Order: sequence, then structure tokens, then C-alpha cells
Amino acid sequence: MGKLLCDSTTVAESFQASSPTVPWRDPKSAPPLEAIEAVDLVHQTNIATTTGGWEDVLGLEEQQRRHLQRLQTKGVLWKHPGNDDSSSSKPTFLVFRLSHGGDVSADGNCLFTASQKAMGGDIDARDLRNRTVRRFLEDFGSASFELREGINDAIRHMYSPDLRNGWGIHVVQEVKLLAKKEDRQALDSAIDELVHLGMQREMAAESIYKERCIPVNDCPSWAKYMSISGSPDDACDIITLQYTEEGLLSVDENREGHAAAFGDDIAIECLATEFKREIYVVQAHGSDAMVDEENCVFFLPHRPRSEIVEPPFFLFMKGTGWCGAGADHYEPLIAHPSALVSQEKVAVVL
Repeated sequence: MGKLLCDSTTVAESFQASSPTVPWRDPKSAPPLEAIEAVDLVHQTNIATTTGGWEDVLGLEEQQRRHLQRLQTKGVLWKHPGNDDSSSSKPTFLVFRLSHGGDVSADGNCLFTASQKAMGGDIDARDLRNRTVRRFLEDFGSASFELREGINDAIRHMYSPDLRNGWGIHVVQEVKLLAKKEDRQALDSAIDELVHLGMQREMAAESIYKERCIPVNDCPSWAKYMSISGSPDDACDIITLQYTEEGLLSVDENREGHAAAFGDDIAIECLATEFKREIYVVQAHGSDAMVDEENCVFFLPHRPRSEIVEPPFFLFMKGTGWCGAGADHYEPLIAHPSALVSQEKVAVVL
């Protein structure tokens, strides 16, 4: 599952507002075009042994399905973003036909399981999560104070929002906290003491968790949060406090420790940087978003903060339109390399 905010009419602006691209490292010049052209694209065709047509994908409206089928039959044209010189004798254009890569579990790890399937490598989803966090910490460590503050602000906005604001956009807002597994018994005892004094159970839990747990509100706490995969090896459990404008709605205490940190825009950018390739999230919105067929599918680019040395990979989201925002589950797209055709014949030019 994941956090992604977008507006189909202003994709670039919305993406920047949701998760600003932060140049933590000096961008390097693009690699020689031959480096991209030498990539073994045939390998990407062979990695999808379970790829099916869009008619088999559940939860799509007909307008979405028709548009997505065009992505599979006509393909999308990608140009290496470092090759902006139209006079170049060797422009780098690649065409990919996009097909659905199959379902992945909606267990909170879907950004990483979907990415593993889309990339087709040997690395597993847990390793992808760990490498994403390591990349974040390495780049964060070399960032200036001003840039770190900008990243901290974005993290606070997503995971420790100011509950006095934002209700014109969100019906429910969540606050994420981290409880150390070794502290759970002491936390339960403190909650029970307040309950015995007459406090309602959820109010007691909210009070103790907010007082004693780690808020996800800056870069170090984000790294701890994003490391959590819902396994017994995690150092912390995720506590989620849900609020409406009227006050506390619920407390998810995650007593079994199965909750995993959902991948967000920051994680996608770190993943792109780690593998030096663009990641496109393809969102398909239905009639609830009040968009026509030509605009019901759009591409959200996530560029690495350094050079691009491999072709992009693609993830899929079935969008929800009730608040104009993104959905919360990533699925893999398999990019089949196709013969180069004119821009007029492809479904989308990236």
C-alpha cells in the first residue's frame, strides 16, 4: 500500500507538492546514449510468466480498461531525459507495451513487491525496502540544513499532520507513531492504569502512545518507520491514530505487529535513485473522479536524484476519486520492449 497524492489536471504540480524532489546530491551529467541502448531489453520480456490482458484485471471500469488496453497494444514512448538535444545523431527513444503484472498482496509491502516484479531482478521485496531506507539515510546525511528541513516538513505533513488544518481535503487524518517492541508491556500497563482511574480505553491509549512513542515527523523517524515490514524482526510496531474533525476516531494498536510501512513518494524517489532509473506510477481513475476517458489514465514520474543509466519501470494504481487523491495499493506493470514507431502511433509519449 502507499501514499500518493495527485490531480489529473496538474500532475507535475501535484507531485511536487506531495513530495518535493530534493537534490540531496549534485546531479551528474547523463551517461552516454550507448549506455542506455546497450541494456538487454529482451530480458524484461521474459520476466513476466504470468502477465495477463487487462480484461482479467478486477476493479476497472470500461473506460479505464479501454485506455489501458491501448497502452498494451500501442505502447508508450520514453525518451532518455538527458538527451534534450534534438540535433543529436543518436536520440534514445524506447517503446514499451505495458501489461498488468498480476496481483500482489495488500499487506503494506506492495510498493516493494510490485517493484520487484516490475524490475524482474533476483532481489526480494525485503531487500528492496532495506536498500530504499539505506539510500535515504546516505543522501540525507549529505544534505544541507535547509534541505533537511524541507524533507522534515514533508514527512510531518504526511505522518504527523496539524489536526487543526486540512479538513477541507481529508475526511480522516492519520498520525503514525512507533512503539518499540520491547516497550509494549510497559505501554499496556500504563494504559491499564489510566483505564482503572476511569478513562475510556481509546482515550487512555491515545494519551500514552502520544506521550511515550516515537512520532514519525522527521528524517530519522521516517527511516525507522519505512524499515518496518510487518515481520517479527522489526524493532518497532506501527501505532495509527485516526482523527476526524470532531476528534479521535480510532486507535490501531497493531498488537500482532503485522502492519508494514506503506511506500510513499519519498520511498519511490529513493528507490529510483538506488537503481538509477525512472519509476512511473500509472494511475487509472474511474467515473468517481469525474474525468473523461482520454484523461482517466495518467503517468506520475519519479526521477532519480542522479544519473539515469537504465530504462524506467512502471507501477500501477487504481485511483479513487472521492477526494481527488491517489489510491493506496501498487501493482506491477510489465514493460515489454517494442519496435520503434512514430510518436503519432503510440498511446502515450512520456
